[in-house]
Amino acid sequence: MSQQTIERESMEFDVVIVGAGPAGLAAAIRLKQLAEGTGSDISVCVLEKGSEVGAHILSGAVVDPIALNELIPDWQDRGAPLNTPVSDDRFYVLGPSGALRLPNFMMPPLMSNHGNYAVSLGNVCRWLAEQAEAMGVEIYPGFACSELVYRDDGSVMGVVAGVMGLDKDGKPKPDFEPGMELHGKYVFIGEGVRGSLAKILIDKFELSAGREPQKFGLGMKELWEIKPENYKPGQVIHTMGWPLGTKTGGGSFIYHLEDNLVSIGFVVHLNYENPYLYPYMEFQRFKHHPLIAEVLQGGRRIAYGARALTEGGWQSVPKLTFPGGALIGCSAGFVNVPRIKGSHNAMKTGMMAAEAAFAAIGEGRQGDELTDYTSAYEASWVSTDLKQVRNVKPLWSKLGLIGGLAAGGLDMWTNQLFGFSFFGTIQHGKPDHACTKPASECKPIEYPKPDGVLSFDRLTNVAFSATNHEEDQPVHLNLKDPAVPIGQNLPIYAEPAQRYCPAGVYEVLQNGGKPRFQINAQNCVHCKTCDIKDPAQNINWCVPQGGEGPNYPNM
Repeated sequence: MSQQTIERESMEFDVVIVGAGPAGLAAAIRLKQLAEGTGSDISVCVLEKGSEVGAHILSGAVVDPIALNELIPDWQDRGAPLNTPVSDDRFYVLGPSGALRLPNFMMPPLMSNHGNYAVSLGNVCRWLAEQAEAMGVEIYPGFACSELVYRDDGSVMGVVAGVMGLDKDGKPKPDFEPGMELHGKYVFIGEGVRGSLAKILIDKFELSAGREPQKFGLGMKELWEIKPENYKPGQVIHTMGWPLGTKTGGGSFIYHLEDNLVSIGFVVHLNYENPYLYPYMEFQRFKHHPLIAEVLQGGRRIAYGARALTEGGWQSVPKLTFPGGALIGCSAGFVNVPRIKGSHNAMKTGMMAAEAAFAAIGEGRQGDELTDYTSAYEASWVSTDLKQVRNVKPLWSKLGLIGGLAAGGLDMWTNQLFGFSFFGTIQHGKPDHACTKPASECKPIEYPKPDGVLSFDRLTNVAFSATNHEEDQPVHLNLKDPAVPIGQNLPIYAEPAQRYCPAGVYEVLQNGGKPRFQINAQNCVHCKTCDIKDPAQNINWCVPQGGEGPNYPNM
């Protein structure tokens, strides 16, 4: 059945928002606040592909409440789940068996976590959704947005959501649902990192023209319940160095939340060169470092997940508007890399887009470009937040851990104190997939076998993400050319998909003595790493049926 012959019902809204993350929910709340303040009405719809709000939210997370203070000043009285203020802030450089603590006075003030909160971002989003629904926002979880809908003039008019019941060949099953078209005067794309619709829009409207390539990291996280004697509420630890060494970028976080829970995560910058590097196993052996093992010993892992994060920063932010809508949050990439924070910037960008759309609708406009959003971003503290740290990522990439740490620290100090950089603005250069070297130029890496106590094999951990996909549906990981994995990536790069995926989706199996590429799509945790890191850019991540994927309880 071709898409052209499908007849769908449609619903009309003033603003349609794709993604119930911090950006999308903040935008929805801000739109309703503006309407209440003027005695008017505005219809707002939020579509979320996860089974519930928060099901696909994964972040560290230490939250800077600056945007929340602006959006909902009485959030504490309303019971927002920011219950654990940061009490102890530590930075370490790790070696194989030791750790060097960096004195806090050496760190630029912008790196301080004083006044921030260690949280479950998923639970924060659930609370934001409650606030939004109480104001009249319509939120539909379990609705994956698979297509864009355009007006005759080419502007974005809406999305197709809720297509269900196609078999693995793309043919309708007896329970087939064609989905609905949801139309808006403006459409906000807040899908998060490497969103499938955002990728289409960035390409179609050339939103990244004149910008540096977006850069990414892979973040993996486990939630542990630890022994009471090891629990230090509000303690925040960040590490760099071992086991990644001095050339591969990345680091870790250990956040003590509430109720003896610890969030432990590991980030690997996806511009790494060695195709034999296995990010998931780097994370697992990291937990055996004495500094980390003593925290986890005697505890139990209760959840696991993974997600890509944007790392390009200020010089990689694309044009934020297109005819009929805007990119908000990590669909555009507002993560402050050295702070490992982006939710405050995501919320603020959603709020600024909302203000621009509300004004435009009040003037009787629709389908045009919200240029006021771009102007607001450029004059905002979000732009300042990113500009002050714009060189940290490229300096690390060019100079390695030690040189990058020293130069990046100096650059942050001068930017914050004097508003200038000795380096100007350093460019990123190549996209991450182009940084991978041929396997012949690299050494294989031996990883210790997981012990089942502190470290775990990949498939066992995936079970703790509660991910699920119906098998009889089109595979949402599309190969542009099925011959590439075995014919090109295997001989040149030792097919890195079997290692960079943190969920064991991709395997190279032997079939009668011949290698065969297998995709276990049901394992996918929607991290998008494959779409980013595949050397041939042969994998296109699309949304599966709505409600599928991970079901994170409180990540």
